[in-house]
Amino acid sequence: MQNRILNNKLTFIIVHLVFGFLGTFPLFPSMMGFLSIVIPLYLIFIEGNENEIAFLSAAYLVGAEVFIRMTGGFILYESGKYAVIVFLVYGMLSGRFKQIFSIQYLAYLFLLLIGIVFTQVPEGESLRKNVLFNLSGPIVLGISAFYFFQRPIKLKLLKDAMFFMLLPLFSMIIYLYFRTPDLKEIVFGGEANFATSGGFGPNQVATAIGLGMFILTVFILSKYKLTGYLFLDSIFLIYFSYRGLLTFSRGGIITSFITLLVFSLFYILYKKIAFSVLLKYIFIAGFFIVAVWLYTSNITGGMLNNRYTGKNAVGIQKDITTGRIDIFEVQLDNFLKNPLGIGVGNGKYERLKSIEHVTGASHNEVGRLLEEHGIIGFFLLLLLMIVPLFNFFRGNFLQKAFIISFYTIWFLTINHSAMRIALPGFIYGLSLIRIENIDE
Repeated sequence: MQNRILNNKLTFIIVHLVFGFLGTFPLFPSMMGFLSIVIPLYLIFIEGNENEIAFLSAAYLVGAEVFIRMTGGFILYESGKYAVIVFLVYGMLSGRFKQIFSIQYLAYLFLLLIGIVFTQVPEGESLRKNVLFNLSGPIVLGISAFYFFQRPIKLKLLKDAMFFMLLPLFSMIIYLYFRTPDLKEIVFGGEANFATSGGFGPNQVATAIGLGMFILTVFILSKYKLTGYLFLDSIFLIYFSYRGLLTFSRGGIITSFITLLVFSLFYILYKKIAFSVLLKYIFIAGFFIVAVWLYTSNITGGMLNNRYTGKNAVGIQKDITTGRIDIFEVQLDNFLKNPLGIGVGNGKYERLKSIEHVTGASHNEVGRLLEEHGIIGFFLLLLLMIVPLFNFFRGNFLQKAFIISFYTIWFLTINHSAMRIALPGFIYGLSLIRIENIDE
């Protein structure tokens, strides 16, 4: 089945564009959510993960998770994360590849669970929901890391998996087109915009779109055949960028931009591109970036400029981190006062005592690990940051380009969006693979 999709990429892109329109109707999202889990399980069972079906299926669901969530297609809110875990575990048990045992990530998973011992939630709150909400993302990371640790992945397979991630993102941007009101009717201000994000969380939407922008640019740079037409691929990239800017959520877009700079640097070193050619690429890229920015800024009445410079609707400078620094300071204070941690999910309730009007959970996974897991969280963070670097230094420039890009996406995403979705944990796992056949 995967070969049929990969040999007819443009056809399946069109199919997913249609899916985006169908997502505006009541029954389709539930059908897509159900089939995106059941079909991969069936294929892994039939084929035994001989052709990395688990990897490709998990990649697809990582790309589809936000779209299916925003359309209400999952029975459980965290179904996407649970399914990614099941796919990868099933793949480890049934594949031909002899799984390399990783004591680092087995220890990570074990130590992660210790924080549950200290968990105490207020009366009327669900202990189970608090624990699952905060640990489902980190567990996705642990299972992904265990699955991909030193796993030999051919470059073609890696790009094919990135294509599978990209497919449902086409559905999401078309869904946004149909769900967004006339832009003239929207009052843009200095905050993330739910109206241009399909009525869903702009942070998660922008994070998913940012992933799409990264994948599309990598495909264009590496001349990977997506639609078969460079012009059409570029149009898709421009539209993704436009939709991402319209969300007014900065994290996912800035993450994409920084990651692309990092990838481009190592890709240029690998290709040994001449300076004159490099200048041409920079000029073309710069022209399109400025054009999309100016067009979007004009549509939003200049509010896009205010949003990215941390100003409110009337141009007054405000906290550019929208309160994240305040929360992080409280998390560090709690870490110093409780070196053993305050328990999984307790951070939100502790912050209610310290900062007025802050009722949400942390958007920063680094702060959450330190606050809720204490010293153990500190060592878990060191483990997560150090192990992929050994893999990075082993590769050539092209391998480095992919590995450091996955690492960058993970780290930047967990600092602005924590681990609300499966994407950062899964992407982290990709920073641990051994990329092979790079000259094919």
